[in-house]
Formats: sequence, structure tokens, C-alpha cells
Amino acid sequence: MSEQDPQEAPEYAYGERVIPTEAKIEALKPGRGRISGYLSASLGVMSLPGVLCFLYPTYFTTAELREAYEVWQIRLLLKVCLIGSVGFGLFNMARLHNARLGALGMLSAGAAWLLGGWSVEVGPLNPEQVGLGLDWLLLDLLGSAGLFIFLEKLFPRHPDQAILRPELSLDIIYFAMNHLAVGYLLIASNTFAPAAVDWMVNGTLQAFVTGLPLWGQVILLVFAADLVQYWVHRAYHEVPWLWGLHAVHHSAEHMDWIAGSRTHILQTLIDRSLVFLPLYLLGPSKEALDAYVVYAALLAVFIHSNVGLPMGPLKWIITTPQFHHWHHSSDKPAIDTNYAAYLPLYDWLFGTLHMPDRHWPIQYGTLTRLPRTVWGQFTYPFRKDRGKG
Repeated sequence: MSEQDPQEAPEYAYGERVIPTEAKIEALKPGRGRISGYLSASLGVMSLPGVLCFLYPTYFTTAELREAYEVWQIRLLLKVCLIGSVGFGLFNMARLHNARLGALGMLSAGAAWLLGGWSVEVGPLNPEQVGLGLDWLLLDLLGSAGLFIFLEKLFPRHPDQAILRPELSLDIIYFAMNHLAVGYLLIASNTFAPAAVDWMVNGTLQAFVTGLPLWGQVILLVFAADLVQYWVHRAYHEVPWLWGLHAVHHSAEHMDWIAGSRTHILQTLIDRSLVFLPLYLLGPSKEALDAYVVYAALLAVFIHSNVGLPMGPLKWIITTPQFHHWHHSSDKPAIDTNYAAYLPLYDWLFGTLHMPDRHWPIQYGTLTRLPRTVWGQFTYPFRKDRGKG
């Protein structure tokens, strides 16, 4: 990432981050119509593809996820979203502030209602065909936003940082892209990867792993996966071409629950493929693998979030927002440190740990600012004139 040795920064003075004016919470002051407008637009826009999932489950839903929820639960959620979109939209338009947002929400909700709303019949289903995974995208977006925005408001690290901070729309696009792509990446991995690594499978080892209690299997998966992730992550920083890919992730200049979604699609492919290897070779039970996936997904969002919840001694055991925020910092002592995804232990063992007792970063982002569009960032790793920092 940089020629600067992170250990050669004795002159660095820790301080408090100053939130830029355009990213401050004042942007959502009551009375301007943005709160009701954004709520109406968000709920309405999500409701429309929700109805499409009912109409065309073969093409838009995820087979594995369909088994995890009941249809009546999704109907209830869709009902809440539609009513909420219309209610917030009417309030927004009555205030005559940012009425276009309310209009967008109501138009989207109206289109969803015309297609059947929450009473729409479930269309024909071909379980053998691969779907787009819109149900997973919508449920994860609603769940993650609801949980982590609540935590960010309850225990904020930077109370002045707005929910609608700069480049939020860019990260939402990445969130959608990576969610829609991950299903196909997993199918490809499950189809082709086993044939390539079957020669490495050890039946005795897998029998030992499945003989462990569930909690033991999950802990083993965390240690094994993070060991691979540590060295892959470190390679992204130390190999110049790989840094071009990873710089996209580091280009976020404001940390919150959705900032971690900003990842180059090629990095997503590399990460998923390499982390798949230890999980496949260990051969855990389905329950253990599912538990690991849930834990990994929640922690990935949490460590990027704008949450300043005191973690006490736990911050030396698992990765926390403070730990990972330092990894995203462009402050001198933090450059090329804190590579672990789950366990600070690996950074301590391999000499890359940076964890001041109470301090947090002053600034985030890359030393060389990247383009601020999805296409610009997609092509950035292949540009000859790109920066090194």
C-alpha cells in the first residue's frame, strides 16, 4: 500500500476525527422532508422487486433461502413496507419538501400494488433453475440496515456522521452487485472446486471434525478460515497488482454498516474461492457451516460500522470496529496493519497489529484517491497511471 513502514511513525499524534460538513447529521434535520421522503422511496423501491419474487420465484429467489422462511412472513413484511411507503410518501408530499422522494416511493408502491401487492399469488417454481437471489438481497438489506443503523444511533463512534453520508448510493450499488453475484460464485465453487481439490481431502481429518461438538467445529472453522484470509488480505497490500483490486475496498472515506460492501468483483471471486478451500477440506457438518456463515456475515458488517460500543478485553479476542477501522485508516501508523477478519491473534503473531488502547483513526481512505464511480473503480486496477497508495 505504501513504502512507509508503519513502525516508523513516532511523530504521529493521535487525535479526534473531524466529520466533514457534507457528512454531518444536520443533513437530516426534521422539517426538510428528507427523512419521510427517503423512507417512502426506500420501502417503495424494495417492495416492487419483492412482489416480483412472488410472481416469478424461479427467476428471482434463492432455493436455499426459500426453505428458511414461511410465505406468510414475507407477505407480512411486504405489507408493512407498502403501507409504510405510502404513509411516509403522503406525509412527505403534504410537507412539500423533497416531494419527489415521496412521489417515487408512492409510484413504486403503486406499481407493486397493481402487480398484486401482499396478496399476490405465488407463481410457478422450478427448483432446479438458478434464481437471481433478489429475496436474499432485499431481506439482508432490510435486516442489516435496521439492526446496524439502530446500533450506530445507540452507540455511535462519530455521532455527527449522517446516515445519508456522501457516497452512500455508491455503496448501496456495491451491496446489490455483490449480493446478486455471490449466489453464482457459490454455485460455481460448489460445482467446479471440489473436483480440483478432492485429492487433498483426508477422510480421517473430516471424521475428526464432524465428531467435534457444534461449537468446536465453528471455532475450528473460524481459526482455519481466518488464517487463509489473513495471508490473502496481506497479499492484497503487499503485491502491487493485487493492491489495485483491494484499493477499491479501501476507497471508502466514511465508515458505517454498508461501507464494507465496496469490494471489486474480482476480489470477491478470489476471496470466496480461497476461503472455500479450508471449509471444504475440513468437511464440517451443515449446522456448523451455517453457524460460521452467519457469524462471519454479521461480523463483517459490524467491524465496518460506525459503532463505538466499548468492547473491553473482548477486543483482543475478536475483531471489533476499532480494530478494523484502523485497518481502513490512512493515518501513518495504521498503514498495512490489522489484516485479520476474525482474530487479532494472527496480527499479533505475525507482527502487523496496531491497536492503541483508546484511540481511533482520524481519517479513512486511500493515499491516492480513486474514481468515485462503480465503472471507474472497476477499471482502476487495470490502469497504468494508478497510484500506489
